Amino acid sequence: MNGDFHKGQINDFITMVDVSFSQSFFNPKSVAIIGASADPKKTGSRAQRFLVSHGYKGKIFPVNPNREEIFGLKCYPNLKSINEQVDYIFIAVDGNKIFEAIRDAVSKKVRCATILSGGFSESGSKGNVLEKHIFKIAKKGGLRILGPNSIGLINISDNVILSANAMLELKDLKKGSLSVISQSGSLIGALLAHGYSRGIGFAKLVSVGNESDLSVGEIGKMLVNDPNTETIILFLETLRNSYEVAEMSKMAHAAGKQIICYKLGKSELGKQLAKSHTGAIAGNDDAFNAFINYHGIARVEIFETLIEIPNLFRKKKKSETKRVGIVTTTGGGGAMVVENLSGSDIEIVDPGLPIQKIMQDNNIPYNNNKLVDLTIAGTKPEIVTEVISQMMQNKNCDVVVMVVGSSAKFRPEQAVEPLLKWANYPKPLAVYVAPDAPEALNLLHKNNIACFRTPESCAESVKTFLNTKNPVKSTILNNHSSKISKKLNKNISKNLSEEEALEIFKDIGIEIVDYKVIFNEKQAIEYSSQIGFPVVMKVLSNQVLHKTETGGVELNIKNLEELKISFKKLSNVFQKLKIKSSDEKFLIQKMEKGIAEIILGYRVDELVGPIVLIGSGGILSEIYNDKSIRMAPVDIPEAKKMIREVKSLVTITGYRGLPEADINIIATAIVKMSKFAYFKEVKEAEINPIIVRKEYEGIVAVDGLITLN
Repeated sequence: MNGDFHKGQINDFITMVDVSFSQSFFNPKSVAIIGASADPKKTGSRAQRFLVSHGYKGKIFPVNPNREEIFGLKCYPNLKSINEQVDYIFIAVDGNKIFEAIRDAVSKKVRCATILSGGFSESGSKGNVLEKHIFKIAKKGGLRILGPNSIGLINISDNVILSANAMLELKDLKKGSLSVISQSGSLIGALLAHGYSRGIGFAKLVSVGNESDLSVGEIGKMLVNDPNTETIILFLETLRNSYEVAEMSKMAHAAGKQIICYKLGKSELGKQLAKSHTGAIAGNDDAFNAFINYHGIARVEIFETLIEIPNLFRKKKKSETKRVGIVTTTGGGGAMVVENLSGSDIEIVDPGLPIQKIMQDNNIPYNNNKLVDLTIAGTKPEIVTEVISQMMQNKNCDVVVMVVGSSAKFRPEQAVEPLLKWANYPKPLAVYVAPDAPEALNLLHKNNIACFRTPESCAESVKTFLNTKNPVKSTILNNHSSKISKKLNKNISKNLSEEEALEIFKDIGIEIVDYKVIFNEKQAIEYSSQIGFPVVMKVLSNQVLHKTETGGVELNIKNLEELKISFKKLSNVFQKLKIKSSDEKFLIQKMEKGIAEIILGYRVDELVGPIVLIGSGGILSEIYNDKSIRMAPVDIPEAKKMIREVKSLVTITGYRGLPEADINIIATAIVKMSKFAYFKEVKEAEINPIIVRKEYEGIVAVDGLITLN
């Protein structure tokens, strides 16, 4: 599940894109440039110059009250003075002139506007107010905005270059099937430059800026419907409007188009802390990864990979297994690829007897190594053809990597040209060209074969391809229990007490510890004697979320004397926190023991929506950061995958004779926790820890937290 989680439900659908708007946006018949300049050195001159130099066929209206003519075209004092239909305006002015342009555009029924200027929401609260005000005016008049703080859009397919990016001084923009949506304007130029040097062309490139109106997802949906776009590349700094991105991913999958992203924000600076340990552990980047994995979006971490990886996905069949065959004409080059694949769950496959025979028949040494090293002796077109044919047709291999040595530079016909026949084969072929051989790379790319300049990018692309799955089918969400909803809605505080939280967990089907709420020392003694020592005693208040940090938990109380001391300590906690004596309550429970402790959490992430988390539990859960995260809700098979991803939980699977736990019960608890996605009232829910007992003894929740929206 994902998307606009506040609405409480998501349906599977394919959104219809407004075709007429898409036409006006990407291929307008007329453009007005507000703030046009006759000085080629000024930014305001670029949009007009680039439109002309790259062959725009529509009408161009420069707007500048101080000029009568710019670059041979009549110049207008303002937008209202243009007596013809204007489809699109490019705003290259600042301050109040932007408001004037927007109002004039609304009165002329212009459909689209790009705002180049910055100084809006990215600059602080004052700028945020200005941005919202502009959007309000535009929305009322039916004007769609790209930006503000947008470098513009580049439609190479139709020769509409409506941007101020300096890289567009390039005279020959190669047309291709890659389209780009970027939250960074300057990165548009960087991608153009990288593509230009490799002979890689683009269809469309869009800088979204602040996304005050047109978002990544909405533009992406238009690109999915674009016949010139086969692959969509995203450069992201954050995720705004995840619901639109979710729709885009479903449409792209249905259309057979892959979305590939590069995102900033893996560092600690990018994380958002929440009230629960779950919030602290599941930072923005972890939640983002859960989101893109759920929606079948590929993610790369090497910038260069962004434009090198698309052909690896192009019309290729994805596999459930991760088996790679590697052939090389240079042992060192092949070893570098293998080195960069190590540490993952990818298997390098044995080449098999047919390839061994080919090598033996051609007097090429074979040393039972999984890396097929043809050496210089095997750098011949007939041998390369035969070996790659065997590998491509090997049913035990999901991806083939070919590493080409120095022959790629001077003798491409030996080991490069024989690869071209596999361009449209359903099994992907990745080619790492070890020397600096741009002609070989261009030849491979021209024939739609994925080719790479570095072993790091090649290996990352292979891993990304094998780890990217199809989008998960969405679940229709409805409140399944009116009983739970009534309890949640009845609560007057945003933070439930531990008692209230435990009862909710019990209602959703997770076993909870036996406990008693007491108000004084006498009751503490009575209940402890009744259930038997050792016991745990805690302060009970919805004002105390993290009891350990405040000294509000006493563990392993062994006798009455220790109980009295603990009671006094906990009473002092209430006093330190200035909680009224009439509100003092305590919770006593049996001291539970097991073979492991886990944290099980749920939260509505600000960026992506509902997520569920399992990890190593207890007071060190944030330190170890050993966890697995998914979009919520999940099913049993996915929950079992999550358990396997938590490294510390290998100890409860019978590892080296250690006691086993019932994995099915833990997986069921994950599924039940994930179903808080059905309840729009819940913002965060967490059990830390759940005590995991030996097999057949189950699990038990001993501490709980729930925060409401």
